[in-house]
Amino acid sequence: MEVRLGYKQTEVGIIPDEWNALPLGEVLIKGRLGGNYANQDMETELPLMKMGNLARGCFDLSKVQFIEPGVAPEPIHQLVCGDVLFNTRNTLDLVGKVAIWRDELPVAYYNSNLMRLEFDLEKICSNEYANYALNTESTMSRLRGLATGTTSVAAIYTRDLLKLKIPVPPLSEQHAIATALSDIDALLVALGQLIAKKRDLKQAAMLKLLTGQTRLPGFRDEWAIIRLGSLGTLIKGAGVKKDESFSGDLPCIRYGEIYTHHHDIVRAFYSQISTSVAALATSLKTGDILFAGSGETKKEIGKAVAFIHECEAFAGGDIVILRPVASDAKFLGYYLNSAEVQRQKASLGQGDAVVHISANALASIELAMPSLPEQTAIATVLSDMDAELAALEQRLAKTRTLKQGMMQELLTGRTRLV
Repeated sequence: MEVRLGYKQTEVGIIPDEWNALPLGEVLIKGRLGGNYANQDMETELPLMKMGNLARGCFDLSKVQFIEPGVAPEPIHQLVCGDVLFNTRNTLDLVGKVAIWRDELPVAYYNSNLMRLEFDLEKICSNEYANYALNTESTMSRLRGLATGTTSVAAIYTRDLLKLKIPVPPLSEQHAIATALSDIDALLVALGQLIAKKRDLKQAAMLKLLTGQTRLPGFRDEWAIIRLGSLGTLIKGAGVKKDESFSGDLPCIRYGEIYTHHHDIVRAFYSQISTSVAALATSLKTGDILFAGSGETKKEIGKAVAFIHECEAFAGGDIVILRPVASDAKFLGYYLNSAEVQRQKASLGQGDAVVHISANALASIELAMPSLPEQTAIATVLSDMDAELAALEQRLAKTRTLKQGMMQELLTGRTRLV
């Protein structure tokens, strides 16, 4: 590759002439491993950050473990806002993750699979810049190349880490890069918080609208108490094997996808089957409600989704299909996952390691049903909220893509800010 004027080829790629490619050993003051603390799922006052909590550049707090009662962690292992942590041990594809702590929790500690990196501020302007420089595609690729061990257990040793080179522009340019990327990170955080707020509002609206606590204008009629089976006909899906999921181009819904991909309403398809496989599957009709007939827990068994597409599509095995006669399918998609209905489904689930729920069991569920016009009105309100959430999530995804592009441009010097 030809190197343009004013740039040079280095181990970190092509960078401006006035930049350096320095090993971490020259820009680090120290690295400190966390403590080997006994921990548990039950919440205590001492959250413990582990390798699973590190995402690329930030922390994932979706699953937090806690230091066991009676264990006194060392103060040196308490996280401080701005700390950069490096994951020394993980699976081969995840080892080497780097993230910056931004006081996501009031207090937290870190364990012995993580190393806190302290940088020489005469060479690296801030931990923010270091975090970005260590999360470029180039750096992550070279970090993975340092890992030793097996696919399931791999490690990056300090002696090897210190040899890793990163791009080091002049301090003023580092600061400008970190500021620009921090601004877009702030936008990502704000969007994430807005999405979380909108989700909470939707959950509150669902609770009130689907139980009749809040009535939409113009509706006063009493809701009818009925059994689910009286809404229409219940039929079984037919088997589609896992290895047949991509055998053709006919849309298909498999029961596992109801848990992992579909929420209340089918909006996309994740399996496509051949004509020969479809001949043995169950054909869907617009307005069908699909229940997952098998699952891992009683809490989630029987999750429902509404099929509102006009296209030809099929259902695989372990799916129970409700074909309603005179109900709003979108309303049912929301309502049949509500807390009260889910409680009944959980009580009807059979089995432990694998839970099943039958068509007969589903048919016995008691429902409080509004009139069809009120069903449609409720579904419209919730669908509008879903559309707003989808637009925000799309904006969030585009902003993440923009950030990746900015990192690639700014941390290679292709685009200069000073």
